Parts: sequence; structure tokens; C-alpha cells
Amino acid sequence: MGLFSAILGNAGVAQPTELQAEYGILLAEGEAIEIGFKLLRDVFIFTNKRLILVDKQGLTGRKIAYLSVGYKSISRFAVETAGHLDLDAELKIWVSSESLPSVTRKFTKQVNIYDVQRILAQHVLG
Repeated sequence: MGLFSAILGNAGVAQPTELQAEYGILLAEGEAIEIGFKLLRDVFIFTNKRLILVDKQGLTGRKIAYLSVGYKSISRFAVETAGHLDLDAELKIWVSSESLPSVTRKFTKQVNIYDVQRILAQHVLG
């Protein structure tokens, strides 16, 4: 992922081994990382049990907020592919009965948004 894309708020794919080394402590027994994405300092991780959002706060990023969303709590989701003039794809996730998306993330064209949609469909609908 390029710095320019990161500054614009677009996420790029993160290596599962890197995510496991840094965030493996958050995982429950039997939980495994399937795919993850980095957005400057922030990370969001899809496991076989939940979605984990990592929000590094402040100038140093030492303060970290972890949001865990069980797939059962996701009521709906939407993906929007990148177009010719639009350089990014977008993911929106609604939790429970909220009227606005609880989670919205943008992805560079390097990310196959259909892979993200497939993982969500597998866990939310399955």
C-alpha cells in the first residue's frame, strides 16, 4: 500500500503472519485470522469468529482501542467496487438495527473487494 493511498484513507491488505505476530494475543482459543487490512496505523482483522477493529490513537499511537464485532451482530453489509474515476472500493457494515453504517472503510484497487464480501457473506449469512 502506498503512503498516498494510506493518507487518503484507503486500506491495503496486511500479511496474516504479521497480524498474527502483533495481534495473536487478542484471539480466543480456536480463533484464526483469515484476512486483515491496514489503514495507516489502524487495522481491521477478519477472523473465523469476529471482526476486530484496531484503532491506534494519539500522536504516538500508544493508546489503542480494540472493537470486536461478532458476525451474529452484523445485520447487513454493502460493498462498492472501484470505478474508472473512483480510485477506491468501499465496505459498509451495519450492526444490529442501526440506521447508519457502524463501520465504513475504503480500499485501494489492490484489494479484491469481492474477497471481503465473500468472507462477510460466509460468516454473516452462514
